Amino acid sequence: MLVIGAGGAGLRAAIEAAHGGASVGLICKSLLGKAHTVMAEGGVAAALANVDDRDNWKVHFADTMRGGQYLNNWRMAELHAKEAPDRVNELEALGAVFDRTADGRILQRNFGGHKYPRLAHVGDRTGLEIIRTLQDHAVHQPIDVHMECTIVSLLKDGNRIAGALGYDRDRGRFKVFVAKAIVLATGGIGRAFSVTSNSWEYTGDGHALAYQAGAALQDMEFVQFHPTGMVWPPSVRGILVTEGVRGEGGILVNKEGRRFMFDDIPENYRGQTADNEEEGWRYTQGDKNARRPPELLTRDHVARAIVKEVREGRGSPHGGVFLDISWISSKLPGAEEHIKKKLPSMYHQFKQLADIDITKEPMEVGPTTHYVMGGIRVDGDTQMSSVPGLFAAGEVGAGLHGANRLGGNSLSDLLVFGMRAGKYAAEFAGRQSSPRVDSQQADAIVRTALEPFDRRDGGEGPYQVEHDLQTMMQELVGIVRREEEMRRALDGLKTLQERARKVSVTGNREYNPGWHTALDLQNLLTVSEIVARAALERKESRGGHFRDDFPEKDPAYGKFNIVVKRGPNGEMQVVREPIPEMRDDLKRIIEENK
Repeated sequence: MLVIGAGGAGLRAAIEAAHGGASVGLICKSLLGKAHTVMAEGGVAAALANVDDRDNWKVHFADTMRGGQYLNNWRMAELHAKEAPDRVNELEALGAVFDRTADGRILQRNFGGHKYPRLAHVGDRTGLEIIRTLQDHAVHQPIDVHMECTIVSLLKDGNRIAGALGYDRDRGRFKVFVAKAIVLATGGIGRAFSVTSNSWEYTGDGHALAYQAGAALQDMEFVQFHPTGMVWPPSVRGILVTEGVRGEGGILVNKEGRRFMFDDIPENYRGQTADNEEEGWRYTQGDKNARRPPELLTRDHVARAIVKEVREGRGSPHGGVFLDISWISSKLPGAEEHIKKKLPSMYHQFKQLADIDITKEPMEVGPTTHYVMGGIRVDGDTQMSSVPGLFAAGEVGAGLHGANRLGGNSLSDLLVFGMRAGKYAAEFAGRQSSPRVDSQQADAIVRTALEPFDRRDGGEGPYQVEHDLQTMMQELVGIVRREEEMRRALDGLKTLQERARKVSVTGNREYNPGWHTALDLQNLLTVSEIVARAALERKESRGGHFRDDFPEKDPAYGKFNIVVKRGPNGEMQVVREPIPEMRDDLKRIIEENK
């Protein structure tokens, strides 16, 4: 079997499949250990109850469902909440070095949308520690790793998966991988937008590969804009500023110095949110009787509140707002060293990239494209898609997060469902006969991939098309959406498709980033169209999807997921799939935790 993507989900899937006795190949788009999981800073959410003994899987389940506005796959939310503690303890047993409580247990911090301190962390470098630990374990398993390799198409034998065709990025040589099962763990789509915290790899490869292979995608209208990305200088715009800053007591203020987050607290969070600054501060310091500050509301709400301040003229000089952790010096002795200890990466990031000392002055921040809640529609238990033999885990899969992901749930998501995808993909592969790969199909894919080299007569380069796509998506299908703008985006996508079909590249196939970008463009265009069509279909505002022309939540739209699939003639079909009725015991858990 084959795992495409070597971040947390891919590594965990490959490890589990190898433990299950499968012959495993692991594809990395970059180098092993360089996956985007390293950018997940704040922590991994799991109801360990090490800091607050009131926490348990039921509270975590209810928080996840509320955050997702009840569009979540409730079976996945249940499994995730129940299994996350085991996956984190297992990671510790493999050598992960977490921060500690005074009595030596794994320390947990506060994060937006989580009722109790739930995020196990390693300073603000948690994703790096997870990748380091999983990679160190994986290299001792019988896993065949193919680094700097990009997959351009999945191969099928009839309806089932037969393998994948890719190329090595350094030499440009094509490779065919024959596989009885494939786990997609390729991450997100952030490079479809101009302001993003995502790395260069996040071009929607897995989403597009699955779509072209006939798998259904769901919830693609729900794109998460993390409220705090760097906004100045321009060279660092979009780089993530972890929610851990707010979890440790950081506050958001406008240019007038006012904490604007107290202005608008959503009704369904009012009972859990502090109504004064002093109570909010006590919460960040571990007072179990205090309620969370409004800076720790869900990401969709905080991002929109920031946009409102900027639009109404109360933003910072460079189009954001101020995030201030330095103010805690008035509350804590030795605050400077405390900040450097708790947030070492943030201290160095701002010092080196923006010449700002966060222990003494506020940061300028604003929303940045961060995560896509939508992805490949999978079975909640096995993670298999609608294509037999094709599985998905991590950000490329859909279901767990619904309309909005809570911070920290992404790392526990990739551990829980990476493990499950690897386990069930290995079991599926063990039951299958060897697939047949159509050599003519493979040859046709190779010819298409090489076409940009044949268009050397003054054709447009791929970078300008990519830039125009990112700018258009940011402006027309971004954090605030309107029907006429999204229809303009769909028209613009048709034009961009035509331009993409004519792009040319110079040089040869070895070490040719222009060619790589030309191939990535097709994936970006596919996922951009899916996002725009799904967003048009959802005529309401919910979670990460905000419609200026439909600003209220519509209960009717809470009963289904929007699913996009490829029609028989290649057309994009948008359908509404009813959400199955939740079990009564889970309904009671939600009611008890309101």
